[in-house]
Amino acid sequence: MDAESVIITREGPVKRYCQTLDLKDDPALIERYRYYHSPEGCWPEIREGIRAVGILEMDIYIIGNRLFMIVETPLDFDWGTAMQRLASLPRQREWEAFVSRFQQCASSDTSDQKWQMMQRMFTLNP
Repeated sequence: MDAESVIITREGPVKRYCQTLDLKDDPALIERYRYYHSPEGCWPEIREGIRAVGILEMDIYIIGNRLFMIVETPLDFDWGTAMQRLASLPRQREWEAFVSRFQQCASSDTSDQKWQMMQRMFTLNP
């Protein structure tokens, strides 16, 4: 199956992408990471950049040190193009280097290099 899937929401059809990333297994670091993803701790430029590249919705869930992210986009969204643009936006490179101290990745990795795209293998919908 594809890494993206089309779903129907109340607002209409969207593409949905699901990704995963592991954090360093350190409870204190995980709590700091959670803070930097809260409304108070997240840099405003990061939220603005996510919206600017066309992402409609983004949710991140956590269990232990594993993150699971759901991203919803318009149907005409091109993931590769959007991630290239996101990486070039103000403070994005600085943000990725900053949050890499919490993540199991290199400090020079872009968001697209850190997060592993998942493939849907089951759906209850027809």
